[in-house]
Amino acid sequence: MYYIGLDVHKKTISYCVKDAAGHVHQEGKVGSTRRELDAWIKTLPQPRMIAMEATIFTGWIYDHLLPHAEKVKVAHPLMLRAIAAAKKKNDKIDARKIADCLRCDFLPECHMASTEIRDRRRVLRYRGLVIKQMVQMKNRVSGLLMETGVDYNKRRLHKVGYFEDLLSTNKEVNQSIRPLLKLSRETIDRSQRLDYALVTSLERDPLLAERLKRLRTVPGVGPITALTWALEIGDFTRFPSVKEAISYCGLCGDESSSADKVLRMPLSKQRNKHIQRTLIEAAKLAIRYNHELAEVYEKKRERGNANRATLAVARKLVAYLLAVDRRKQDFVPAEQFKATAAA
Repeated sequence: MYYIGLDVHKKTISYCVKDAAGHVHQEGKVGSTRRELDAWIKTLPQPRMIAMEATIFTGWIYDHLLPHAEKVKVAHPLMLRAIAAAKKKNDKIDARKIADCLRCDFLPECHMASTEIRDRRRVLRYRGLVIKQMVQMKNRVSGLLMETGVDYNKRRLHKVGYFEDLLSTNKEVNQSIRPLLKLSRETIDRSQRLDYALVTSLERDPLLAERLKRLRTVPGVGPITALTWALEIGDFTRFPSVKEAISYCGLCGDESSSADKVLRMPLSKQRNKHIQRTLIEAAKLAIRYNHELAEVYEKKRERGNANRATLAVARKLVAYLLAVDRRKQDFVPAEQFKATAAA
């Protein structure tokens, strides 16, 4: 078996090919294009395993090389301490160290979702960018009105009818900001239409439709939460326990233990930030629709910390969503489940 380490960049890829004994068989650089990779892969010995660090370019390279190797692995960048802590660091050395980690089975491998899931996840994350820009534009509208001393209804400002009335009837609106307000309103409208189109296309996708329908049977789980769970979690079978899923979602703290001392730290930064944010926002609303989650919240809230109570609800949501995925059945409330079991 030959072990190939790749140090991936935008225009070039440094590679190192080693045999099982650790001897360098071949090394050099190749261009980061499909045509050059096709020509390069034909020059490599077989059988072979390939490893690379996770970067923005990794996805397409992984898909392109997968049919040409026994295995293609992607390393977690934060856990490649051998490279990050090295005194001497360059592309050639990085490729060698990745090849050594692969050869010695020390590579901190990270999960690579299927191409279909990654393609749809890209759409969902693009939708997040659209929403972020829309919120910024709404804040800019408020800022323009406050800068010029215009009195307005904060809750109704972004309603189309109220906004048009404000521009047409309120004489306090300065002529200098009217074009900016109209341009901002048009941008918000376009963003809203784009948001609807992106979400609708994902909801109607045959690959996701059935799973999303089951996930939304959980009280408090809406279309965005269901989509985020389905696309960010991907293959739910990679989580053997609920605790591991909770850890991946960033809903638990770090642990620092030494001898008899056990310290619980703040929420870990090693998490999927997209699903963490969505689950926490969903947890704040879910207590209105699910009395079981409301009980969890109140029990933790009695101890005096609302944020910890919200985290407890988010962890419970993870347990519900993972159970629905595993059983491939609609969510059943606890009372109904007990009644069915007793019958």
